[in-house]
Amino acid sequence: MSNRVFWVISLLFAATVAAAYDDYLSARHKVDQIEAGQLRAGTRVELSPPELNAFIAREAPEGVRNPKIQLVAPGVASGTALVDFDKLQRGQGRQPGWLMSKLLEGERPVSATARIRSAEGRATVDVEKVQISGVEIDGRTLDFLIRNVVLPQYPDVMVGHPFELGYRIDKLDVKPTAVGIVIGR
Repeated sequence: MSNRVFWVISLLFAATVAAAYDDYLSARHKVDQIEAGQLRAGTRVELSPPELNAFIAREAPEGVRNPKIQLVAPGVASGTALVDFDKLQRGQGRQPGWLMSKLLEGERPVSATARIRSAEGRATVDVEKVQISGVEIDGRTLDFLIRNVVLPQYPDVMVGHPFELGYRIDKLDVKPTAVGIVIGR
């Protein structure tokens, strides 16, 4: 009996790994087509939650482990990951100061919820709440941390301000079932 259980579990695990790999390849192919400009104007590319999760799991930077995206509602997405902020900064060529490295070392469970709006080749991401190691940050405290901690460390991050989507993307249509990417001109 235990031999059968072992084989069934092994087969289920292998099937799950294969499905995740197929989801990654599917997402990678779609992203490559968008980046290469191979799609006609008006084309809509759908990325399902399994594709999004397989893609981010494979493409996450060093210091980010077990990332997952959940499409919560129209225009709303949340994400979770285990993040080692010190390792993440070092992986991006930044050397945190002694105090920050002591405060940030080690993996921390992080979750965030954001509202995403887009049209005419531009998008705006408004972070609604963040939770780090079980401590929820929102409202004015979150705004303060974004302005005084995140943006000085990562000046290219666009939070609360419109930014160009690039690659002829006209808009992102976030729904609970998928993210639609609409190609423009």
